[in-house]
Amino acid sequence: MGFDLCRIAAPDVAPLAGRRLKAWLAAGYAGDMGYMAGARRAAPRALWPEVESIVLLGMNYGQDGDPLALLSAPDCANISVYARHRDYHDIIKGKLKLLAAWLAAQAADVDCKVFVDTAPVMEKPLAEAAGLGWQGKHTNLVSRERGSWLFLGSLFTNLPLAPDAREENRCGSCHACLDVCPTRAFPRPYLLDARRCISYLTIEHKGHIPAEFREAIGNRVYGCDDCLAACPWNKFAQASHEAKLQARADLLAPKIEDWLRLDDAGFRALFAGSPVKRIGSARFLRNLLIAAGNSRDPSLVPLVEARLTDASPLVRAMAVWALGKLAPDRAAALAGRRCETDPAVEAEWLALGEAAL
Repeated sequence: MGFDLCRIAAPDVAPLAGRRLKAWLAAGYAGDMGYMAGARRAAPRALWPEVESIVLLGMNYGQDGDPLALLSAPDCANISVYARHRDYHDIIKGKLKLLAAWLAAQAADVDCKVFVDTAPVMEKPLAEAAGLGWQGKHTNLVSRERGSWLFLGSLFTNLPLAPDAREENRCGSCHACLDVCPTRAFPRPYLLDARRCISYLTIEHKGHIPAEFREAIGNRVYGCDDCLAACPWNKFAQASHEAKLQARADLLAPKIEDWLRLDDAGFRALFAGSPVKRIGSARFLRNLLIAAGNSRDPSLVPLVEARLTDASPLVRAMAVWALGKLAPDRAAALAGRRCETDPAVEAEWLALGEAAL
């Protein structure tokens, strides 16, 4: 059905996962991802009491070429490899439903439920326990056969199936994934502080991105692949064979200039069927304006300045910041004529003035 890996786990095979999740949440590392809390995420039987076996599946989404090459092109916007094609949720869920139908036809009274990371399922600990791979020091799953570029899906069933053996952790003394992180988002190996993670900041975070992370974001406008790409186990990775996971040509090296011209309708049309669409045009423009400021390209000034009057304070605030990076004299000239009601945007103007002094 197009999956690259398939293993089976018992539902109670990762008893420490819930305890670790609780500690992670208590430390505040989830940021504003409140949906990560809840008893149902802590144990599969809390989600579905009838589950007897969990089928864990992996699908490779690796691409040809260097996944980080675009980071050295400041005039381009970089989108995470996983979002350069059709939304994987739709692709994998469709295949899981076909698998569930096949399994249900094999015996009487078989029931199945399928999940693709939009439900409270801790796929990575379960996938590790099932032998798909192991959770690396960057907390993502690593496969000896496929490297780091894996989408995960799970099929819960009331059918008792023989579980597979756990995979051994093979990170060894390597810490390449930790060293490459632009924002130092790992307090220690195997622990992620999402509040410092570029993927969290550009996708999950709904508010203003703290100033301390903006330059490190570079031209990443949706997600970050650095810790995945740095993993040496990717020497075994291959390009995905799934046609629907082939990168769209218009997302390989898009110009920041072109995307700064998008209105809401244009954003929705461009990213129809893409996971990018779910963050909305305001958060996308917030990210894009950070990339514009980091580009140091003065030709973007008119497009950035046009966003100073955007309806969204998220956009206006980052337009102020970007203008201060691209044309500080022009920003200073406009500062005295501003009429701003949002305190966060006003704070950006004040910070710009302080930086000038």
